[in-house]
Parts: sequence; structure tokens; C-alpha cells
Amino acid sequence: MTTPACILDGHFDLAESPVWSVAEQALWFVDINAPALHRYDPASAAHRHWSMPEAIGCIALDRHGRLIAALRDGLYRLDLTSGRHHLLAAAPYDAGLMRFNDGRCDRQGRLWAGTMTDDRRPHGALYRFDGRQFVRQELAGSIAISNGLAWSPDGRILYHADTPAMQVHAYDYDIATAELSNRRLFLDLRAVGERPDGATVDSAGNYWLALYGAGKVAQFSPAGERLREIHLPVKAPTMPCFGGPDLRTLFITTARQKHTPEELEKMPLAGGIFSLRVEIPGLPEAPFISA
Repeated sequence: MTTPACILDGHFDLAESPVWSVAEQALWFVDINAPALHRYDPASAAHRHWSMPEAIGCIALDRHGRLIAALRDGLYRLDLTSGRHHLLAAAPYDAGLMRFNDGRCDRQGRLWAGTMTDDRRPHGALYRFDGRQFVRQELAGSIAISNGLAWSPDGRILYHADTPAMQVHAYDYDIATAELSNRRLFLDLRAVGERPDGATVDSAGNYWLALYGAGKVAQFSPAGERLREIHLPVKAPTMPCFGGPDLRTLFITTARQKHTPEELEKMPLAGGIFSLRVEIPGLPEAPFISA
């Protein structure tokens, strides 16, 4: 395994939600704070971006390759040609105080998205889109920054993190009803002070987690054993995803926000997009299905 290379030095403030399009062989991602949507073609190095009207927390692709985005005030199907975006569901919270954060589709194509307040108070939640509106998922305890959302390869385990709590929990997931049960602690990172951010799962069921502030992405076995660490030349990785023709390229988004001038001098690639080759391939993201 090699050291990650910066493939796009974009100085993104908060790059997040990388999604690989198998059909396009291209990487989509967002800059939440810009706010903007980005598309990068690794083969040609072509990079395009589209400004968004408000914070864009996460994205998904539907079966026709159209972009679905959780903006601050709701879930939209994006029309990148006209700029007219179709509202699928209004946000289930006060958009003046809160926004969507990490999210993705389960293996059946149902979109889940978490939330966070602008001031990071523990008022966040996890929601599922049921085809008409967002349904709040009741979870034990409070959530400040919903993150780390991913599913096992068979779709029967859901992983979810609260970044400030430095914990990741696992749930049994009913693939027919989307109900959660049997909550248990999967990773407790408090002793090492690591903050879990975005995550993904490879085809062997290993959980790959960005550790924001620690400058690395860690791979954990389904039993929670730390298998390896990928160190980056920046401190704020935000989320990994698998892509490339064989799904053996790990793409990693990073952030530039809240860095001091001294930190930026030491880490000039902060906010870049990184990649490296890995041994175990990932899985294609399930396309969004509205109902």
C-alpha cells in the first residue's frame, strides 16, 4: 500500500460526501461551506463545479445518474443544466439553526442523512427519506454531529458515529423494513482522542473511517479490530470512498476549514482530494430510489 497522492489540490474548505459513479467513471463530491458540487474525472483530470444556493451536506446518484442532494432546506433532485432544482422533501428541522451532514443510501436505495446544528450543540439526529418525507430515527443518547454512516456488504448492519462523542455504534438493520435494533458500541475512540468523520465499507466488510484532526483513515475489521492506518500529509480527512474501474482506488476528501496560517503553511495540500490503491475492492453505491 502506498502513501496517498493528492489528485486535486482544490483548497476546498470542507470537501465531503465523495460518491463514485460507475457509469461515468468519475468522482462526485461536495464542498459544504462553499457551497458547491464537484465532479472529477481521474482519467482526464477534468474538474467541474456548480455553485449551490445553500449548504450541501451529502449527495447520492439515482439509477439514471441524476444527482440527489440534501441541501440545508431540503432534499432536491438537481438539474445542473438549468439550475432549477426539484424539491423532493422539506428539511425536518429549523433550517435557520441546523443543516444536513453525512448521508448515503442503504443497499436497497433508501436515503439516510444525519444532521447537526451550526453551533455543534447535541441536537442532531438521523433521518430516513420514505419517498415523501423524512422520518426521524430514534437513537439512544444525544447526537452533536451525525457521521460515519455505512452498511455492511449484506446490508444487515448499519454503522453510525457521533463525531464529538468519539464513538461509532453498530445496529442490526432490517433490510425489508429499514428498522434498527440491537444497538452496540462498535468503536470507542475516546482513549486515543480520535474524532470519527465519514466512512465506507469494503467488499470484505471492513469499515474505513476518516479520523478528522488526526490526519489519517483507519481500517477496522467487522469485529472492530484496527487493521491499518493510512496517514495523510494533512490533518483533516473527512470521508473515504471506493472507486476506479475495479473499485480498488480509495478516494479521500479533506478539509481546510479552521486551519491557522501556520498550519496551512505546514500543510499546503489541506482541502485537497487524495487517492491510493488498496488490496480489497469496495462496493458500488446503491442508486437512490425515491419510494
